[in-house]
Formats: sequence, structure tokens, C-alpha cells
Amino acid sequence: MAHQVSPPFARESLSREIVRLVGGQGGVHACMSGLRMAVPLMALQLGHGAAAVGLLLALFGAAQLAISIPAGRMADRHGLKRPMHISMVAAFAGAAVAAAWPTYPGLCATALLEGGAVALAVIALQRHAGQIAHGADELRRVFSWLSFTPAAANFLGPFAAGLVIDALGYRAAFLLLGVGPVVSWAFLRGATALPASAGPSRSGAGGEGLWRDPAVRSVLLMNGFVSATWDIHGVMVPLLGHARGLNASAIGSILASFAIAAAAVRLLVPWLGRHFREWVLMASALTAACVLLAVYPLMRTALAMGACSMLMGMTIGGVQPMVMSLLHQITPPHRHGQVIALRMMMINASSISMPLMAGAAGGIVGAAGVFWIMAASLLVGVRVAFDLRRMPPP
Repeated sequence: MAHQVSPPFARESLSREIVRLVGGQGGVHACMSGLRMAVPLMALQLGHGAAAVGLLLALFGAAQLAISIPAGRMADRHGLKRPMHISMVAAFAGAAVAAAWPTYPGLCATALLEGGAVALAVIALQRHAGQIAHGADELRRVFSWLSFTPAAANFLGPFAAGLVIDALGYRAAFLLLGVGPVVSWAFLRGATALPASAGPSRSGAGGEGLWRDPAVRSVLLMNGFVSATWDIHGVMVPLLGHARGLNASAIGSILASFAIAAAAVRLLVPWLGRHFREWVLMASALTAACVLLAVYPLMRTALAMGACSMLMGMTIGGVQPMVMSLLHQITPPHRHGQVIALRMMMINASSISMPLMAGAAGGIVGAAGVFWIMAASLLVGVRVAFDLRRMPPP
């Protein structure tokens, strides 16, 4: 197990630091999520078609994918403050470019700036969170809150942007979203600056050396299965609901029930972690998700699909903070940023590839077939979870 090298925080100090990190992440993430909703709508208003909108959305993820490893190395080398300052400037600049230059090239620049800003922020904040927490209980507590924050920001950013767009127009919404990075700066001003971790910051070739570690590889594969399940659910539920004759509001409610349950269960992770080993919780989550994916296509009503969706959110929503806790326990402190970056790359690769694969497979085997294929693949994920039994308890 890798041990933390920073001095212990008192419980009150740790709570204050968590508040700072939550506020710091929330401001940047709300800015990005609001722009990710508003920028495509602006492009449609400018007369661009679906392909142009798809490219804009892809640029958000492509920027995160491209910058993850450099961001991880920067976080390992410089800690929290420098990556976060760059992230906040980039997020503010993205909103400002959209407001000052509301053309398609300007919107593309905004997408790239916001995607890169979020990658820098998430990696730096998650690395710092692992450094201030001592022991598995504190790790689960910190990461349960940090994983809850994007869910809240994903609601707040688009909701606020939508209200302002309807009332005052797009430019006013872009300017409002630019306040988010300023809020992040206000929260993080008092964050603790920790010394750099001892150890070579460039050990291994990017994530290649980390991937060779069996424990790291197993945890990242677990994360990959959960990410793929999350993406398949988001893509295929609208298709399945359409095939069932459900209207847009019913389909939206089904997806909302998943998001609410996934966010809420993360706050229970510290309690669950005190009573069960991580591998038990992960194996149970993937087993339950496998069963739910298998029965999902058999549901015929919005209520039944909504129940499945909520249960699905409850089963896989808590895996992310457990993954982050495990990665910080098994990775040397001077490589925490890089392992977080490797995880982010896998998530973004899944977000780009799984919708394409699901769409292609759905055209051949139908929406129900895609659910059943994913359910069968999760059996491999359950086997990977059992491999984590060999990890010593924290």
C-alpha cells in the first residue's frame, strides 16, 4: 500500500479543506456543464446542423482526453495551486470567448478550453484530496463528496444557463457561467499548499508503467466496466423508451432517476466502506448491474423502467469514490496525478467510443440486444472485482 506523505489534518481542518475543494470543483464544473448545454444550442441557432453540433460536443471530451496525462504530471510536480490557476483562467476564457465571439469557430475554441479546464481541475483536486486524507475512511469520505459535486454542478450549470438564455439571451448566459471559475478561485484561496511528494515525477512512460501493476490494472478495469455501463445506459434508455412509445418527459424522468440515485448513494460510501471491503461492494454492484441490464428490456412501462433506472444508479453510482480511494491506497504518492489522469483517459475514451459502438450494435441487434450484451460483459467485470481480494486491507 502507498502511504500519504502530507501531515495529518485535524477533523475540523479536513472538513474545511473538503468544503474548499467542493467549491473549487463546483465552480469550474458548473461553468463547463452550462456551456456544454448552451454552446450546441447557440450553434443550432446560428443555422448549423447535427454534424456540427456533434463535433462541438466531441471537442469537450477530446480536450480532456488529450490533456489528461500532461495534467497528471503537472499535478504531481506542482500540487494543487498552479494547475487550478490555469484551469480557472481557461474556464473563464472559454466563457468570455463564447460571449465575445459567438461564431462557430469561437464556440469550438470554447469547447476546447472548457474540456481542458475541467481535466486540469479534476486531476489536481482529486490528487490533492488523496494527499490530505489519511486512511481508507478519510479517503472514502473525501471522494464521496468530490464525486457528488459534479452531479450537483451538472444540474446547476445547465439550469441557470437555460433560465438566463430564455430571459436575456446567450451572451448573458455565457457571462453568467464565467462567474463559476471566479467562485472556484474564492473557495480555493485558503486551500492548503502541500509539499511535492518525494519520488521521480516521470517514472514510467506516462500511464504505461502504472498499467503494468496488477492491482492498479484491476481497479482501472473495474472503473472501465462501470463507465461503459453508465454510457450504455445513457445512450440506450432513450432508444428503448422510444421503442416503448414513451414521450420525452417520461424518458427524461427515467434518466433523472438514475442521476439522482447515483449522486445520493455516493454520500453513503463512507458508511458502506466501514462495514464491507471494497472488492465485496464492487463485485456486488456489478452483479446487481448485470441483473438489471438483463431485465431492463423486459420492462414495458415508464414506472418500471424508472425503477430499474433508479436501482441502476444506486448500484454503480458508489463505485467511483471507492475506485479513487483504492487508487490512492495502492499508488505511490508521487504518481497519484498520473493514475488519476489514466483513469480520466479511460472514462473519456468510453464516453466517445461506447455511444458509437452502442448505436452500431443497436442497428443490428436492437436496443434490447445491446442491454443483454453489456450484461454478459459485466460478468467479466465481476471476475476482475474478485481479483481485488488479494489486496491487503487498508
